[in-house]
Amino acid sequence: MLTEKQRLAFNYNGFLVIKNVANTEWLEKFHQVTEKLLSEALPPIEYEADLQYPGAPNSKGGIGGRTIRRIRQAFGRDPLFNQWINHPTLKSVVQSIVGSPSWLVKAHHNCVMTKFPEHSSDSLWHQDLRYWSYSKGELVTSWLALCHEHAENGCLQVIPGSHKLNFDASRFDEKAFFKAKHSENMAMFRQAKVVELDPGDLLIFHCRLIHAAMRNFTTQPKFAVVMTFRGEQDQPIEGSRSDLGGEVEMV
Repeated sequence: MLTEKQRLAFNYNGFLVIKNVANTEWLEKFHQVTEKLLSEALPPIEYEADLQYPGAPNSKGGIGGRTIRRIRQAFGRDPLFNQWINHPTLKSVVQSIVGSPSWLVKAHHNCVMTKFPEHSSDSLWHQDLRYWSYSKGELVTSWLALCHEHAENGCLQVIPGSHKLNFDASRFDEKAFFKAKHSENMAMFRQAKVVELDPGDLLIFHCRLIHAAMRNFTTQPKFAVVMTFRGEQDQPIEGSRSDLGGEVEMV
């Protein structure tokens, strides 16, 4: 379980890094599964060209157009993902925050996140909850680094404590990203922290935490297993995309 110090740090900052959660055996298996899924490229797959974020190829028919951004609906593609959501450390950390019982949310994240050189893109500043529909909005996301993550290859950047803030609509653009040139947003962006991770490290962050990630400027791809979880009191809104995606209880 989380220590009291870790729990306070998460509550204060909205994120927490736990070192060396996945050992070498886990990492080797995840790399093998990732390579298999990338070679198969079975839908649902999200391509960089689909979202047209800054830096992405113009179309799937152009140069780099088949660059994969994430392998969606990872749970169910291989038994390893079922084993992972019941990893003792992951389960205890998640339930220390959202309570027990808890569920994997299949509609959101539930993916292998990829970031390839040359044709990756920038994910601008946003809160995940703005795209989701839940009664309380206290979900958490687990981000397992399969590679070393740093600023140059597009690791996550976060704004500590931003999960506690409220914002009016004027600070967002039409895609629910924070406006880059809004004066209050610009002041907030200057508080950003780069979250570097080693292979096997686990990042847990609140669904209201403001975060972003730049493109990959290195020559090597970067991979991470990203899953989102909710507690018993956080019910999906009936009829929403969050409600229709399905869930899996952590055993």
